[in-house]
Amino acid sequence: MNHINDDIIIDRILEGDENQYKVLIDKYKNYAFTLALNVLNNREDAEEVAQDSFVKAFKNLKKFNRQAKFSTWFYRIVTNTAITRGRKKRVKGIEIDKAFSLAVSTKEVLEVEDQKYFVRKAISMLSEQDQTVISLFYLQQLSQEEIAEVTELKISLIKVKLHRARKRLADHLKSLLKEEALNL
Repeated sequence: MNHINDDIIIDRILEGDENQYKVLIDKYKNYAFTLALNVLNNREDAEEVAQDSFVKAFKNLKKFNRQAKFSTWFYRIVTNTAITRGRKKRVKGIEIDKAFSLAVSTKEVLEVEDQKYFVRKAISMLSEQDQTVISLFYLQQLSQEEIAEVTELKISLIKVKLHRARKRLADHLKSLLKEEALNL
């Protein structure tokens, strides 16, 4: 049933068939959880954020103006809910395990673990907004246009923020790796 257009499902829900909302939940639950997990880096919080986001989306479904795709509108809700939860818990950082493929040999596993450690650490040094932009672009693989819709920022600003976030991330990685080299 995932092939049914979101607008058709939304029309059915708004006409009173609230059971159709389960179709949207089934369609977007994994992505909502993954997005929340990438922002919060905590499985339990991510599950709660995904659930809370579905409730918020359902309650506000009448306000959805359909100029954007439902998925973009919903991911904005998930992102904002996760950021709010993260601020409350003062949790920073994002999970990047999915950004690296599994290694075969023990040496490769150790190298990948080292890479993930330093990338995680460098990302945690970024501002919350930089972390979000990096996560949405690289981990969620959203386009710059979709990031602009999710964050409610202009596309030109997203391009600048993404460029600067990459530079800051590279600078933090260089600094961390230099410190590590000095400690050897």
